[in-house]
Amino acid sequence: MSQHFDVVVIGAGPAGYVAAIRAAQLGLKTACVDAYVGKDGKPALGGTCLNVGCIPSKALLDSSKQFHNLTHNFAVHGISASNPTIDVGAMIGRKDKIVKQFTGGITMLFKSNKVTPVAGFATLKPGRVVSVKAADGSVSELTATNVIIAAGSVPIELPFAKFDNKNIVDNAGALDFASTPKRLGVIGAGVIGLELGSVWKRLGAEVTIIEALPDFLAAADQDIAKAAAREFKKQGLDIRLGAKLSKAEVKGDEVHLAYTDAKGEQSLVVDKLLVAVGRRAGTQGLLAEGTGVQLDERGRVVVDDHCWTGVEGVWAIGDCVRGPMLAHKGSEEGIAVAELIAGKAGHVNLDTVPWVIYTEPEVAWVGKTEEQCKAEGIPYKTGSFPFAAVGRAVAMNETAGMVKVIAHAETDRLLGVHMVGACVSEMVHEAVVAMEFKGSAEDLARICHAHPTLSEAVHEAALAVDKRAIHKAN
Repeated sequence: MSQHFDVVVIGAGPAGYVAAIRAAQLGLKTACVDAYVGKDGKPALGGTCLNVGCIPSKALLDSSKQFHNLTHNFAVHGISASNPTIDVGAMIGRKDKIVKQFTGGITMLFKSNKVTPVAGFATLKPGRVVSVKAADGSVSELTATNVIIAAGSVPIELPFAKFDNKNIVDNAGALDFASTPKRLGVIGAGVIGLELGSVWKRLGAEVTIIEALPDFLAAADQDIAKAAAREFKKQGLDIRLGAKLSKAEVKGDEVHLAYTDAKGEQSLVVDKLLVAVGRRAGTQGLLAEGTGVQLDERGRVVVDDHCWTGVEGVWAIGDCVRGPMLAHKGSEEGIAVAELIAGKAGHVNLDTVPWVIYTEPEVAWVGKTEEQCKAEGIPYKTGSFPFAAVGRAVAMNETAGMVKVIAHAETDRLLGVHMVGACVSEMVHEAVVAMEFKGSAEDLARICHAHPTLSEAVHEAALAVDKRAIHKAN
């Protein structure tokens, strides 16, 4: 006999586990089904983000940053060390310990909130029946008044560069190299490629990033993208734009690549190849016949502005629906849907979801780029300010980058705020709050910012929108 719940959530990533906890907080009997198995062979909550994405990558980024600072940046502070080395195994072990701490933390949160975890692969059947296939092959069924699909996403695999988890890897494989590869090839200069490429570059790898698009970070404001590209080039990241991979062949312990660029056919030999060309919705095998839930041409679950699928009691959130594939976007959708189910108001403004790339320097933004404003015919004005003119940045020896503010030319309403520099992953939220409250560039300009702080760059960029920055020529 199947168990009945008020809410069954499919997927325990940042969208699913947050939705489950919020639903339980609201007094709904809730279960959360997830198929992920950790390195120890046991079920692990948290999805891609916690197990092989956001959290472990940030752990390695921080470890590699410390080593790079020791070997390259500390001398200016009068700090020196002779022949420093890094134990890659210990670094990976630290990352794994952090992951285990957080997956265990979700287990405890489920327990304290009375969420029922169910291990196995879920398939939605008609009538809000969720069939669960466990690791041992046994099948059970849950029924629900409401089902929230939070199936997440999986790496896109290239047909001519299939993952073998040894020489050709996805993001998970690039988090677990036993040693620093001498030559690392990366396909895709997006968030994953840049972050993991940066990790191994700092530890001594020769990193070549091949990107098919002609523009670097096409989704970002191009002033910010160009500033970031200059810094990455200084660091020795070899980023080749307009380069389309056509072949990746493993020969012994090497991967031989063939690609074409503006100059014609090119070749490259690497020891490891990270394929990071994007992710697709993890909806394969998710829906049985007759559910009424629709998938779009990219395999994403079709939903309305409130994450409803159009089928009574069936919702979908996170990476498997429209909008940016970002953990925090999925979490907010999870909370919104749980509250809608409970009869409360729930809403997510996709226009104010912040984006962050955790490289050195970091890249962060919210809202429209200058290119989008031009394409949409929106009258706009801009102001920018470099970190090189910020006292705190100079004191930290972190002077790379800038802040750019875009406001409506007629109303002064903030349209977008874009940053590249130290700690901008934290600074961008001032802009998010201002935009959520329909703020203007003048609002940012009139707010007193502490001195000396990095956030003074936001203040000065807002002043620069009306050509009244204090610490640079306008």
